[in-house]
Amino acid sequence: MHVDRNEFHPLEVDRIREDFPIFAGDSPIAYLDSAASSQTARCVLEAMDGYYESYRSNIHRGIYHISEEATAAYEDARQKIARFISARRASQVVFTRNTTESINLVAHSWGNANIGRDDEILLTVMEHHSNLVPWQLLAERTGATLRFIEVTDEGLLQLDDLDQLLTERTKLVAITHVSNVLGTINPVWEITAAAHSVGATVLIDAAQSVPHLPVDAQALDCDFLAFSGHKMCGPTGVGVLYGKRELLEEMPPFLGGGSMIRAVQRERSTYADVPARFEAGTPAIAEAIGLGHAVDYLEKIGLDAVHAHEQQIIDYAHQKLSEIDGITIYGPKPRMKAGVITFNLEGIHPHDLAGVLDTTGVAVRAGHHCAQPLMQHYGVIATARASFYLYNTMEDVDRLYDGALKAQNLLARRQG
Repeated sequence: MHVDRNEFHPLEVDRIREDFPIFAGDSPIAYLDSAASSQTARCVLEAMDGYYESYRSNIHRGIYHISEEATAAYEDARQKIARFISARRASQVVFTRNTTESINLVAHSWGNANIGRDDEILLTVMEHHSNLVPWQLLAERTGATLRFIEVTDEGLLQLDDLDQLLTERTKLVAITHVSNVLGTINPVWEITAAAHSVGATVLIDAAQSVPHLPVDAQALDCDFLAFSGHKMCGPTGVGVLYGKRELLEEMPPFLGGGSMIRAVQRERSTYADVPARFEAGTPAIAEAIGLGHAVDYLEKIGLDAVHAHEQQIIDYAHQKLSEIDGITIYGPKPRMKAGVITFNLEGIHPHDLAGVLDTTGVAVRAGHHCAQPLMQHYGVIATARASFYLYNTMEDVDRLYDGALKAQNLLARRQG
């Protein structure tokens, strides 16, 4: 498929870029690392500043005006996020620090109570370490066994063996919705349905999907869903765990302290209802408020439009980078993936490539991307990754292409 860089989906990218302070000035950065952390929208920054400047106070217990205002803003953010992922109730939304903490919460609170020595946990080879290490630790604590869905050379899950991998011993399936390395959009609805057919619980790592395409937790029928604010135009330090209410209500607390209790005596305590049970101590109030405004911002633009925009960019990126001699691109074809392209250039270490690109104002990620088992599958120790979002342009792809050629020319001169 030929992609004309001048034929763009009608997303008003020039106007959108004005909403992000980092793109102001004569030589803005070509920021191609949104899979790690997106840029933060100006409206989010203003909302957080508004809290700190006008009604900075703790929440839920203050019997005075600005504390009530802060509480309302914090809980309003929860309502917005519940609507954004189509949760049935706002109480199914638990604020955490990030996706990693959300998954660890489930591994401890649900996993310790429900996983035993003879049980199995099914993962995939493409998981981020955050959706692997917590389950390794749980298996060490309980004696459970980890099993894995393999990855094809094309970067898709090998689902032909799914029926054999799912047995009556399978108690949990934890799977990424979108690979942070390959961009692969996995058929999580299909996998969830198959897992439920054998009585398994399903957790979806949605860190790379919720910011980029519509995600309906009820339609997916997942038991848990985890994602982070800092990948969706919001601040760092705040994440989300969605859970089915009956599961959350059965789970013991993850952390103990203030806010998560109903009553405390010398020898024992009783715990608050969900979600407060899982939000011990003073939370990231400003960050939660900021995430609520990030949700407003993305809803105004529309996730369908964001996804379509990224599809055009990734089509063009595949087309353009494929013209470079000695390039290896990992993962599926563009129409089977989100806005991520991961590659290596023959004879150039990804760290060196990223360093050269930085001199041209292009920011990419280089390394194993917290997915070492996937790197081992492809027989490499590292790759370069360019990831795109609603504020990226075809010109950003051209700058990536030119920077890669510059790196090749520098290496050729050194070797000559």
